[in-house]
Amino acid sequence: MLYWALTFFVVAIIAGIFGFGGIASASAGIAQILFFIFLILFVVAIVARALRDRSP
Repeated sequence: MLYWALTFFVVAIIAGIFGFGGIASASAGIAQILFFIFLILFVVAIVARALRDRSP
């Protein structure tokens, strides 16, 4: 998922450089959403791993 977020971020940067504002805005929005989903899943995985290691 982080790969896709970075891919959309690069597309947004390239589109912004060439002046395609709509595509750049949409790609940046998608990249932001995917990045936050990645962060949420990452934190959930860390918490689950910590709770699993703590139990006897």
